[in-house]
Amino acid sequence: MTAPTTGQRVLVTGAASGLGEALSDAFEARGDEVLRTDMSPGVDLHLDITKDDDWAAALAHVEETWGGLDVLVNNAGVAGGGRLDIATMDEWQWITEINLFGAVRGTRTFVPMFKRQGSGRIVNTASLAGLVHPAGMASYNASKAAVVALTETTGHELASYGVTAHVICPSYFRTNLMSSLQGADTALAEVMTKLVDNSSVSAADIAAAVLEGLDRGDEIIVPDRAARDAYGLKQGDRATYDLIMRDQAAKLDRGAR
Repeated sequence: MTAPTTGQRVLVTGAASGLGEALSDAFEARGDEVLRTDMSPGVDLHLDITKDDDWAAALAHVEETWGGLDVLVNNAGVAGGGRLDIATMDEWQWITEINLFGAVRGTRTFVPMFKRQGSGRIVNTASLAGLVHPAGMASYNASKAAVVALTETTGHELASYGVTAHVICPSYFRTNLMSSLQGADTALAEVMTKLVDNSSVSAADIAAAVLEGLDRGDEIIVPDRAARDAYGLKQGDRATYDLIMRDQAAKLDRGAR
């Protein structure tokens, strides 16, 4: 592992709580300057990641305050999902606008700055759902898989400019993400909430593992044991993985009856 780079200028979205707050704390604890952004009060800068004007204001703030940026953390996101015949198109559009296009807007806003600098890191929070795709969560899975693809593409496109891209793919951990949960599929909501509430992993645990992954230069950061096991099963034993996923799908349907 290389020595961590300290004294960085870091912008974090969704920093008022959950993983965004934990990441902000972790960066600051090792000597980085952090611009905490969110729609909630108590942060440094109000930023609605779905609004181009808010992103323009964030860019202006960074330019005026720091004159540049070292790390952009596109972390803000929402929970959702629902079985294919229950989730509405409005739900699909809502989750995609936030989880995918929020990261796209952030990336597009700061890429010109990173290119001029010849340096920078773009860190996108996806989910294990971007790599492993449980039943009942098509819209969430699709939005997070798209973030994984966006990150890989970003890394390829900006490599010659000295800019790297990294994606975070955790499993369930204790956070307030479920407060953002929307959707008509109440059976799925119940399952997801229990998995979050019963997790032994905290946001601080994930944040610490993320910084370790960044220090190693990992492009895909799978920060917890449950996520690594699930992703490893998919890669190493696809037949067993499919059986487990389909059994979970059947259980979800039975539980909703």
